Amino acid sequence: QLQLVESGGGLVQAGGSLRLSCVASGFTLDDYGIGWFRQAPGKEREGVGCLTGHTDSSYYQDSAKGRFTISRDNAKNTLYLQMNSLKPEDTAVYYCKTASGAWGQGTQVTVSS
Repeated sequence: QLQLVESGGGLVQAGGSLRLSCVASGFTLDDYGIGWFRQAPGKEREGVGCLTGHTDSSYYQDSAKGRFTISRDNAKNTLYLQMNSLKPEDTAVYYCKTASGAWGQGTQVTVSS
């Protein structure tokens, strides 16, 4: 059964850092493009960035460029989102999603000012 489980969210002060993890099971993560999305209260879900399968080319939303980094550990079948210089507007539930359409359950990130 294909499953994605996010973790690593929490409460952090503005300027701080968090690293989110997305553990995949039931499939090989490297075989798929995969991305991070987020949904803030009252707003639509939006893409943060993504990683292509095998080649690991990365793409980021403008607000994430220079602050967020997506990486993958194939041995652990895990995707990461390193978030630095966090801002209150980064507060959202963060999800990982494969190119095939599988979603995780999300992890809450709250950035206080």
